[in-house]
Amino acid sequence: MTDNSSATLVQAPALSPFRAGLGWGLLGVGAFSFTVPFTRAAVEGGGMSPLFVGSGRAVIAALLAAAVLALTRQRPPRGAQWGRLAVVAGGVVVGFPVLTSFALTTASAGHGAVVIALLPAATAVMAVLRGHERPPVPFWVMAAVGAVAAVAFASLRGGGFGGLHWSDLLLLGAVAAAGTGYAEGGILARELGAWQTISWALVLSAPLMAALTVLSVSSRPPSGTPAEWSAFAYLGVVSMFLGFFAWYRGLAIGPMAQVGQVQLVQPVLSVCWAALFLREQITWPTVLGGVAVIACAGATVRTRPGRDAGAR
Repeated sequence: MTDNSSATLVQAPALSPFRAGLGWGLLGVGAFSFTVPFTRAAVEGGGMSPLFVGSGRAVIAALLAAAVLALTRQRPPRGAQWGRLAVVAGGVVVGFPVLTSFALTTASAGHGAVVIALLPAATAVMAVLRGHERPPVPFWVMAAVGAVAAVAFASLRGGGFGGLHWSDLLLLGAVAAAGTGYAEGGILARELGAWQTISWALVLSAPLMAALTVLSVSSRPPSGTPAEWSAFAYLGVVSMFLGFFAWYRGLAIGPMAQVGQVQLVQPVLSVCWAALFLREQITWPTVLGGVAVIACAGATVRTRPGRDAGAR
């Protein structure tokens, strides 16, 4: 008689695809949660221009990406995939880093984190549009409510809706750019692979970002404290490169609307890191605004398309 008890004991239950997607997504969000406070730390002293921080981090990541692609001998994308990579690059390599770098020269990290809390809803909306799905009406209602809540919170900083600051517009633009890049990248990662997608996007945008970096250095040579340079290094290595390994893998496993829910913890973590590293105060308006925006974003991404969605 064969004893199968030992074999049974060592067999671990396999993670469902949904749990695996959430796990990878949460790992990526943990890496991204330092992006806003570290961007604020890099530009706050004035030694590094926002253009240098926004473009230089992409150059660092592009060098790493090119090295990894060459060492592993990855096959280049084909045909229309290059155009889709341009969308990814425009959203997460150019748009989000540059816009947030300029916005955070005046906006606090805590304020920026709460406005960026709309990102899960933006990602879900773009995933629906990109996938030609047919979401229920409540999905669009909550997406609109979330957008209004984010703008209302941002406008409070200027003393009313007439006082919306330019940095808030930049942050909302960054949200739109990242949401587009996340959704397209999540779909493309199913074809190219998670880390390959961000790597090729970085390589594709490298000439532009290198030119912007040279322009920023020539107009104002960067300088900073060791802490500021450490924050910049994190932005280039983790926020712009390694974090996407996990994030795009999670989105590729999907479904994107559900995996996107883990982004809701990102602004909470970012505000905590800002209070810890930058000594920013967590005020009641920030808390209440954050709760409102996160609640709207959560309701949006939880309102999922029906079973028949996604037909092309």
